[in-house]
Amino acid sequence: MKLSYSFLLFFVLLISNATVAQNISGENVEYQILKTPKNPTEESHRQFKVTVTSPYNLTADDVIAQSKKDFDEELKNYDKTVANSETEFQKKLSDYDAEVANAKAKFELESAEFKKLSMLERLTMTDQGKNPKLVTPSKPVYYKPAKPVYRDPNLNDYIIVNNSVLATQVNINGFVREGNYVDVLLDIQKLKFQDNAGQTFANQPTKLIVKVNGVEKVNTTFFQEFKFVSSSPSNNINKPLTEKNFLNEVIATVNQYLNDNFGYQLLKTSVRLLSVKNKGGKYDDLEKADIYVSTNLRKMNPENPAITAAAMTGMQKGVDIWKSTLTKIDYKDKKSDFNAKIAQMVYFNLMRLSLALNNKADAEKYLNEMQENMIYMKLSYDEENELKQIENQIYKTK
Repeated sequence: MKLSYSFLLFFVLLISNATVAQNISGENVEYQILKTPKNPTEESHRQFKVTVTSPYNLTADDVIAQSKKDFDEELKNYDKTVANSETEFQKKLSDYDAEVANAKAKFELESAEFKKLSMLERLTMTDQGKNPKLVTPSKPVYYKPAKPVYRDPNLNDYIIVNNSVLATQVNINGFVREGNYVDVLLDIQKLKFQDNAGQTFANQPTKLIVKVNGVEKVNTTFFQEFKFVSSSPSNNINKPLTEKNFLNEVIATVNQYLNDNFGYQLLKTSVRLLSVKNKGGKYDDLEKADIYVSTNLRKMNPENPAITAAAMTGMQKGVDIWKSTLTKIDYKDKKSDFNAKIAQMVYFNLMRLSLALNNKADAEKYLNEMQENMIYMKLSYDEENELKQIENQIYKTK
């Protein structure tokens, strides 16, 4: 079988193009960073003290004692409760007799009117289910209230804390409770419930004052506005449990605020790095770069400066390979092993890594270099959007 010359040429071109098509993939590399606060503190001064004032001073014994007291009161009023239930039942019986009489009177009246209709009209109404029917209400049944039985309260529903315990729940990450360089004063008011349109709202004004080395840095109040709690009215909700949950939210909010402003938080995050499939060993160096950067990025430990320094040195080897690769790029030759597509991959890696390491100056430098050769690159819709996000990250605080 003979193949035409044009077909052979097409086939050769197809193979030729396939040999230079780079297969690029991405990997999310997890690493740890130390989130620095809005108000930094020297490491030697990272000591704090917390003083809390609140209406909470409840013990498990207090809850049990109150529960027994409530039971005794309920037991004492049991005979009265039964008498009230019997009186209410007799009233329901009386109302029932009147309702039955009204139902019968209505049925007799409708039956009389029904009989006045023609046979055809009566048949039509019967077929439609509109003929008169005697509907009487169900007769009330008396259920005697059960005698009270004591049950131990669920202590998990109650706020069994005092001011000292609450103070231990307030924390600033990276600080120790061995001094008062940062002095935290927290005043928590009693929770107030408010009903509105059958729903429950609540507020709990909480004042936070923070002094750093004796100088007041924070004076603010949380939860002054009423917040939605339940779609039921307040007399239908478990108030002790609701208050416990609300107080937990108060403490969580205060902790978040303190850590945003003063704490040093160890966070896990990730950065997406790109790599090219290394067919035939053409991209050995880029494969080495990928290994240098990804493995050392994972090793970073903000709590151990020596390990982090070693990891940064290892990553730099990969960065140097990426930068060296950019010198080999032939932007105008799409068939080149090191074409615009490889450059695009390297620049995205350099910018992403620089931002991950909070090095905006380098990220901006690589962005500017990439933009010089952007006319040779074909960015996807997602890549164009990411480039805009990178620009925002670089310039938003400059």
